[in-house]
Amino acid sequence: MSRLTGWWRNRSSAAKVELYTRWSFHFFMAIEALALLGALGTAPGPVAAVLVLPVLAHPVLCGLLSSRALDWVLGHRERPARQASAVAALTVVIVAALLALQAAGQTGDGNATPMIVVNTVAFAVGVLSLALAKVRHMVLLPVAAAVLAGLPTAAVRPPAEAAGYAAGVFVTSLLLTFTCGFSAWLLKTVYELDRARELQAQLAVAEERLRFGRDLHDVMGRNLAVIALKSELAVQLARRERPEAVDQMIEVQRIARESQREVRDVVRGYREADLGVELEGARGVLAAAGMDCRVEVEAGRVLRPEVQSALGWVVREATTNVLRHGDARSCVIRLTVPAEGEGGAAAGDGGLTLDVENDGAPDAPAGPPGSGLAGLRERLAALDGTLEAGPLGDGRFRLRARIPGRQLRGLEVRA
Repeated sequence: MSRLTGWWRNRSSAAKVELYTRWSFHFFMAIEALALLGALGTAPGPVAAVLVLPVLAHPVLCGLLSSRALDWVLGHRERPARQASAVAALTVVIVAALLALQAAGQTGDGNATPMIVVNTVAFAVGVLSLALAKVRHMVLLPVAAAVLAGLPTAAVRPPAEAAGYAAGVFVTSLLLTFTCGFSAWLLKTVYELDRARELQAQLAVAEERLRFGRDLHDVMGRNLAVIALKSELAVQLARRERPEAVDQMIEVQRIARESQREVRDVVRGYREADLGVELEGARGVLAAAGMDCRVEVEAGRVLRPEVQSALGWVVREATTNVLRHGDARSCVIRLTVPAEGEGGAAAGDGGLTLDVENDGAPDAPAGPPGSGLAGLRERLAALDGTLEAGPLGDGRFRLRARIPGRQLRGLEVRA
C-alpha cells in the first residue's frame, strides 16, 4: 500500500496543493469536452461536421494553457502569451462559425448553439485569467466576453436572445474566472508560506550565531583593549627600567586568565541546553506548525546537568528535523526511565530512553546522515549513550536516544 500512496505522501504540502490544482484544471477541461460533445450530438449535421475538430481541440488548448500559466504563476517559465493567443483565436473561430451557420439557417431551433457558445467562451475566459497578473484585468475578461458574444449575436438573432447569450456568458465566465484566479493565488501563497518557513529556520540559525558573536565580542572586546593598554604601559615602564612593569604584566596575565574563563562560560552557555525548556519549546513550535504534539515525561525526576544538556540537544535537533524534512501531522516525545530489569539490554540497567516519533517520514530511502545527527552522537557518546534514527513503517519515523543507567547516578526522585 505504501508504494501505491508514496507518490502522494512523499510530496510536501505545497507540492500536494499544486498537484491537486493542476488536476482540477484538467478535470475542468474534461467537463468542457463532454459538454461540447454532448451539445454537438444534438446539433444538425452541418454544425457537427464544421465544428467537431475545433470543439475537440479547444479543451486540449485550454488544458495546455492552464498548465503553462500555473508554471508562470510559480515563476518556472515566462508568461504563456502564444498559448493564450491560440485559445482566444480558436474561441473566436468557433463562435464566428456558429453565428455564420445560424445566419444561414443551419443551426435549427435547438439548444446546441447557446450551449456551445457559453461553454466555449466561459472556459476560455477562465484559463485566460490565469495568464493575467492583475485582478482588475481578470474582472474585465467576463465583461469583454459578454459584449463580444452578445453584439454579434444581436445581428442574426432577436435582441432578447442576444441579451440571453450575453448574460449566460457573463455569469459563467465570472464564476470560472473567480475559481481559476483564486486557485492560482492560493497555490502561489502556499509556496510562499513554504519558502517563508524555510527562511525562518535559516534566520533562527543565523540569529543564534549572531547572539554567540555578540556575547563573544562583549567578553573579549573590553578585555583585549585593557590587555593592549596595559601591555603598552608595561613596555614603556620596562624601557625606563621601572619595577612597576612587572606589576602591569601580572595584571595582564590576570586579565588574560579571566578572559579565558569568560570565553569558556560563553561557549558553555551556547552549547548547553535545558531539557525542560527544550521540551516546552518543542511542544509550542510543533503546535504552531499545526501538528498534534504530545510530551510524555515521568514526573518527579531530576537529571544531572550534562545529561539534561545532551537530551535537550536531541529534542532541539529532532524538532528541527520534523519541521524541515517531513510533513507530519502528529509527534510524540517520550522520556522514560525504566525500573530495574524492565525492557531490553539498554533499559535493564535502569537506563534512560528518549523517543521522538512522528508520522511525516517519506517512503523514499534515507540519505546519508547529516551533521546534526553526527553532533548528537558525539554528545551522547560522552555519556556512553547511543542514538538511533530510522523509519518504522506506515510513514512513521523515530529518533531514539539511550543513556545507560551507570550515567544516571545523579538521578534524584522527589517525594
